[in-house]
Amino acid sequence: MKWFSPADVARVAVFAALIAVLGLVPGVSLFGGLVPVTAQTLGVMLAGLILGSRRGALAVLVLLALVAVGLPLLAGGRGGLGVFTQPSAGFLIGWLPGAFVTGWIAERGGRSPSMVRLLVACLVGGMGVIYLCGIPVYAIFGDLTLGGAALFTLTFVPGDLAKAVLASWIARGVQRAYPGAIPTVHKRPRSGEEG
Repeated sequence: MKWFSPADVARVAVFAALIAVLGLVPGVSLFGGLVPVTAQTLGVMLAGLILGSRRGALAVLVLLALVAVGLPLLAGGRGGLGVFTQPSAGFLIGWLPGAFVTGWIAERGGRSPSMVRLLVACLVGGMGVIYLCGIPVYAIFGDLTLGGAALFTLTFVPGDLAKAVLASWIARGVQRAYPGAIPTVHKRPRSGEEG
């Protein structure tokens, strides 16, 4: 198993802090919903795109662990184990696989993934996976049907689409400025092929 280098640990800490700082932007509950719209999903998308699957997910895990021990790092100054027993718990937990999947898709784009690949990574991981985890939990806590919870989640889509475009644009800029900073997956030559 390959361990994280000191530089990797520093990057993970910086992105955990970035996601926390994005929590300073107050969350907005639309239409009386139980789950606020926050800027923190932008940080989750950026962690996956820029750090890659493993380091991006680790940055989210660090943040969630700090929240669990009581630090008020979520939008609205929320923190503690209680946040994992609220309607937004599934979305918070979904940040972890969301960052991983976002990074996994981006990593397969080589040294310079296209803007389209980055955007698809955000749409699939940063939105789809997070919604997949969040909607069922929201349905349980909100005493809604799964369809009703999914319908409510449509209120998040315009903002999350804007965050996905912004995250892709920022990540593309980072790739151009620091091409070696973005992790990639190198394809191994098949047997019989020259490498």
